[in-house]
Amino acid sequence: MSGHDPQSTIVALSSAPGRAGVAVLRVSGPRVRFALETTAGIIPPPRLATLRVLRDAEGQVIDRGLVLFFPGPTSFTGEDIVEFHIHGSRAVLAALLRHLTALPGLRLAEAGEFTRRAFEAGKLDLAAVEGLADLIDSETEWQRRQALRQMDGALGVLAGQWRTQLLEAMTLLAAEIDFSDEGDVEGPLHDEAMRIAASVLGSLRRALGSFAMGERVREGFVVVLAGPPNAGKSSLLNALARRDVAIVSPVAGTTRDALEVRLDLDGLPVILIDTAGLRESLDPIEVEGVRRARALLERADLVLSLRGIDSEPYRTAEEVPQIPVATKADLGGTVLPGERAISVKNGEGLPELLAAIGEYLRGLGQGEPALLTRERHRIAVADAIAALERATKSVGAPSELLAEDIRLAVMALERLVGRIGVEDVLDHLFAGFCIGK
Repeated sequence: MSGHDPQSTIVALSSAPGRAGVAVLRVSGPRVRFALETTAGIIPPPRLATLRVLRDAEGQVIDRGLVLFFPGPTSFTGEDIVEFHIHGSRAVLAALLRHLTALPGLRLAEAGEFTRRAFEAGKLDLAAVEGLADLIDSETEWQRRQALRQMDGALGVLAGQWRTQLLEAMTLLAAEIDFSDEGDVEGPLHDEAMRIAASVLGSLRRALGSFAMGERVREGFVVVLAGPPNAGKSSLLNALARRDVAIVSPVAGTTRDALEVRLDLDGLPVILIDTAGLRESLDPIEVEGVRRARALLERADLVLSLRGIDSEPYRTAEEVPQIPVATKADLGGTVLPGERAISVKNGEGLPELLAAIGEYLRGLGQGEPALLTRERHRIAVADAIAALERATKSVGAPSELLAEDIRLAVMALERLVGRIGVEDVLDHLFAGFCIGK
């Protein structure tokens, strides 16, 4: 973050840009009180919305709005913060921003700089920051719940518990090393340390087991429409998306590449992908489309295996979870056992198909939102697991080596919450935030 300077006072629009009834402009840093006195004429009582006339350096009225003052260290960033709630006119915003950034020591904030200051002040750990980013980006109920749990510090709390237990195990091993000459110390301390390590190892493995679900909720479940040409894949995609995404034509092989839309399926984030019809072809473009379709089948969470109700039975050969679907049910025909008959033309069977998709995807979860949602989380926990597995399997190993493996597990957990070794991810993470966050 090139312009990052903790001594400066930063200013940014924190609400959505554009014409609106109300806009929120946020200021954080050591010169907040000066900015308040200069602009609003007073420093209002903490956390009490105060209506004030806002003026520029020449005393000209900019706007009339609410002023909220949050003194540090009990604020989001740990610094003094003020929020100006003003009319959401571009002209009003421009005038107030121009006035504030002209004051000595104040500048425009960079992307994510408010949240970075909160992180550096110890208000949020790195996992909570990632949860905040995911909450801002959330589009569905499941994404909101998962991000909110992480932002509230659930992963940081659990990582702290793991770390505390492992430090206790290291203390026991250190005591055994220090008092190894005393016969009544060695066995019990070693055994208790290994018991603690094994307990943490089991908890880490359970957390890692939730990663796939956490990643899917964050990124979206992949549901692929597959089947031969003219099976109705593009028509179904358009019907579920409620707009024309794919070209629908009676000519076989119209879809050559994968088309995808994002859906909110009863709170579930779903990426629905229409693929090229699966058949042998001499057309090199269609051959490439079929190859890509088969590759998508391999990573799909669920496949809708489609065939026209008036055509031959069909099911994809790949070993993936499937829901067989007979399309064009309005034409009449035989519905095979296990198939769901639908008609895009009259809507027959579509609600039931959506319900079946949702039921299957919800069944992949474990009730509670997942704690591990990013590849960084998975790697840190996997490293801790590997270190503890070495320790717990090293029967008869010297206590010094066991303590070193446990120390490596502790370091992996500290990387997880951002205490050490995360400088390479900070700039990338905070750059993804909006300027006023």
